[in-house]
Amino acid sequence: MAVATASLITAFREAAARLRNGTHYAWGHHGACNCGQLVQGLTNFTENEILRYAHTGLGEWTELGEEHCMQTGTPLVLLVATLQEAGLTPTDIHHIEYLSDKKVLRALPGGFRWLQKNRREDVIIYFETFATILEDEFTRQSVDVQELFRTLERIVVK
Repeated sequence: MAVATASLITAFREAAARLRNGTHYAWGHHGACNCGQLVQGLTNFTENEILRYAHTGLGEWTELGEEHCMQTGTPLVLLVATLQEAGLTPTDIHHIEYLSDKKVLRALPGGFRWLQKNRREDVIIYFETFATILEDEFTRQSVDVQELFRTLERIVVK
């Protein structure tokens, strides 16, 4: 699963809020789909800029996330690299597009259920649930680091 980072948590929360407030959403549109909504939250790119960049490659986000070349320097790489630098893997990208990560689905309010990839309400709840999972992990990491510092202090003081 994704690495819990503050920027990724924020991007999920902001994307969910934008969707809840009626922003343009279209699953078949690279700039307005599930991953497109996240890229908008992680960058200053508009949905049309994302669409234009995505069309420099072939395929959907799931293929773009798996078949990019970090050495090419094309704008498409910037989009995929943005998602990966925020903490997502190609597998995460696939799950986000299809709302299919079972860890997220098991954590949904009300329990496990399958969601529809192109249904706005399902994307919102998936993003909010994913953000909550990441926040829990982020908090656990912070607590672990604080405990590590306390342990190191005790060792150094002795």
